[in-house]
Amino acid sequence: MRIQVGIVGAGPAGLMLSHLLHQRGVESVVLDTRTREEIEGTIRAGVLEQGSVDLMVETGVGERVKRIGMVHRGIELRFGGRGHRIDFDDLTGGRGVTIYPQHEVLKDLIARRLADGGDIRFGVSDVRVEDITGDRPRIRFTQDGTEQQLDCALVAGCDGSRTTTRSLIPSPHPRQDHFRQYPFAWFGILAEAPPSSDELIYAHHDNGFALISTRSATVQRHYLQVDPDTSVEDWSDDRIWSELHTRVAGVEIQEGPIFSKSVLHFRSFVCEPMQHGRLFLAGDAAHTVPPTGAKGMNLALADVHVLSRAMAEFFATSDRTALDAYTATALPRVWRAQHFSWWMTSMLHRMPGATGFDRHRQLAELDTVTRSRAGRTLLAENYVGTPFD
Repeated sequence: MRIQVGIVGAGPAGLMLSHLLHQRGVESVVLDTRTREEIEGTIRAGVLEQGSVDLMVETGVGERVKRIGMVHRGIELRFGGRGHRIDFDDLTGGRGVTIYPQHEVLKDLIARRLADGGDIRFGVSDVRVEDITGDRPRIRFTQDGTEQQLDCALVAGCDGSRTTTRSLIPSPHPRQDHFRQYPFAWFGILAEAPPSSDELIYAHHDNGFALISTRSATVQRHYLQVDPDTSVEDWSDDRIWSELHTRVAGVEIQEGPIFSKSVLHFRSFVCEPMQHGRLFLAGDAAHTVPPTGAKGMNLALADVHVLSRAMAEFFATSDRTALDAYTATALPRVWRAQHFSWWMTSMLHRMPGATGFDRHRQLAELDTVTRSRAGRTLLAENYVGTPFD
């Protein structure tokens, strides 16, 4: 089968890329080893920047996010037993973020692609991308026990942080991997309870960081900073609630049955360049960020916003200028998000071996940021995100 673009991975990057390409008259096939049920049923966080919501609405997949997404106009930084609100409306000219889980975004994109006659191959295996430096790269895969082949003009590697497509870019030349592992993890819970706050609370405490978040009016998502070798069995429900009350003192935490516990490890990663030959990486296949800055899914959508335009221009005019500039165009936003995510993480978390000096320096930084309008504006503008265009 011949196709213009073969897309490996049906996550936010792959599905949005296929959707945007379709709107520009470019045909694609999306491949994923997971079933549709697995993709739509994996519950993940979702804080959408203003630009991500705008992109969904403008391209016809924003009806549900506008209807059921929860718009937040600020966040609270809590330290020293006091809360300090970062007012997005005031500081960014009315921009905000929307709480809308990633699996809901995927449901919207899958439904729209299938309604538009899109070709998504779920549950495939043995996916192999070949000859990415030639004129006609191939993707071989097995579906229903039969080996099949896509002959593509271009290939997009959108297969997440456990990517196989990234390894096709030779290392260490031209591929440079920039990596940082953080010395802590988040212990995350999902609980049946009403919201504890109208907005997200980022809490700095001597015991470690805590985040009060939400999924819906009846399901809440909270996190505690823990050692990276922590296991789920180490934390009973009573211990979790007790520690949340301690770290977010002064806020009435609403308790309820906990139905999910997980440990999330932290790392920052950037692959440079994000392309080689006729292969182009997007989303977590190219970069990952700590979740403190809420940037992961937003970066994936920003990547394919750039990539879809470059691919469409290539097919319309045979001009590779925009394609060749993909990495140079996308990477500045990636590194800004890396800096913001690192900054939020380092400012709010207790570092192993931290001294009294380190603790007071963190508190002074938080005080400086929240006391100054310029500091609050810097945080707010980065949190809500800059426009894609």
